[in-house]
Amino acid sequence: MRAFDIDDPKLPDWVEDEAFSSENYPYKKKLDRDDYEEQIEALQIELVKVQSWLQASGERVIAVFEGRDAAGKGGSIGATRAYMNPRTARIVALPKPTDKERGQWYYQRYVDHFPTSGEMVLFDRSWYNRAGVEPVMGFCTEDQHELFLKETPYFEHMAVREGIHLFKFWLNIGREMQLKRFHDRRHNPRKVWKLSPMDLASLNKWGDYTQKRNMMLEHTHSDHAPWTVIRANDKRRARINLIRHMLTTLDYDGKDTDAIGVIDKKILGFGPGFVGD
Repeated sequence: MRAFDIDDPKLPDWVEDEAFSSENYPYKKKLDRDDYEEQIEALQIELVKVQSWLQASGERVIAVFEGRDAAGKGGSIGATRAYMNPRTARIVALPKPTDKERGQWYYQRYVDHFPTSGEMVLFDRSWYNRAGVEPVMGFCTEDQHELFLKETPYFEHMAVREGIHLFKFWLNIGREMQLKRFHDRRHNPRKVWKLSPMDLASLNKWGDYTQKRNMMLEHTHSDHAPWTVIRANDKRRARINLIRHMLTTLDYDGKDTDAIGVIDKKILGFGPGFVGD
């Protein structure tokens, strides 16, 4: 990585020039704001229908949002949940485990937040901490990481067999885009709280995170719980296609396929074959 001082208020030209196209992003410009607002409104209306269907049918949904720091997980969750009733469309963002939780079965503290009848739960990071941040930052052992990769498909199979609709989203961004977003957070007083010491520590671990991401996708992408990969350098296209995928997959009452639209296959794909290096 070229020299980069995140404390310098001026963003280096090479970051600015390369951020949007990084990781072979297929578009040169963001989706037009007016187009985005029109499309996201139609999709959010459909999500309100989904919530009514969940309440009437007792169906349950889990959506897991994963990605590198600054990939846009929180914004995608916010766009999804914006007009849904928060009582039954819950966001779960767990802090680091307590001493008690560290002594439990690894998945236990996540299972405690699984949806009951009629609920949707959106995980802002999830049990997949053990596939990425924990092994990269030394918060788990190699044996624990290896065991996680072996056990997780069975754990998820139990949830799906129980009747839970499980979505797993990996939001993929390029290295320069991550640097740009970190810089934006560092110098925006309304966003600086988003930049944690862990974020800064990850700056020089891009390759380690890439290796662990690839291992995660290879070992935990399955027919019953596939990874949906979103190319997320443009947050607008990412959110629209992510929500479209959920709406297309769920068989809810009153579905308006014209309002949902067509998924952009340049932005959304599945499994390890849809990410770069």
